[in-house]
Amino acid sequence: MEALRPKGAPDAGLSKSALYRAARAGEYDRIARGIYRPADAPAADWDWIEAATRRTDATICLTSALAIHDLTDTIPDALDVAIPRGARVPATQAAISWHLFAKATFDLGRTQIPIPGSELQIGLYSPERCIADTFRLRGDLGYDLGREALRQWLRRGGKPARLIAIAARLPRAEGPVLQALELLT
Repeated sequence: MEALRPKGAPDAGLSKSALYRAARAGEYDRIARGIYRPADAPAADWDWIEAATRRTDATICLTSALAIHDLTDTIPDALDVAIPRGARVPATQAAISWHLFAKATFDLGRTQIPIPGSELQIGLYSPERCIADTFRLRGDLGYDLGREALRQWLRRGGKPARLIAIAARLPRAEGPVLQALELLT
């Protein structure tokens, strides 16, 4: 079952107060402020559910996306989630690091994936987009993260032409990506 919010409780046949009583009785788990799931629902990542519930355009990015694609050994402290620049950053209880990406390039390399154990979906950037972003934001993320991910991606048969095509569309990414590719290939 999908995450339930108090304003959607009538659609599930409950009043708001009945939802709160059911949560106190243990029939629903409180994921975050205003987000509930049935207690017998399959296991799911509550951070992903909260991000997807708060913002329908939430997209897993940077270190978190690289970890999902198995391109880094780094374990992120918080879930990295991108939203379009100019959007309101929601208040969350989960360990979510919100990043504002330019509206013009926000959908570049973005796909929707199902959240395991839930009916919700969340966005995820492609490996090429993640690598380009790590080079673009290397001052904040560190220089080694992008190089490590690029090495892993190339070992798996990644196509440099696809990476360069994406990096060319992102500001401050093409030069560093080309330079790293020259060194590694």
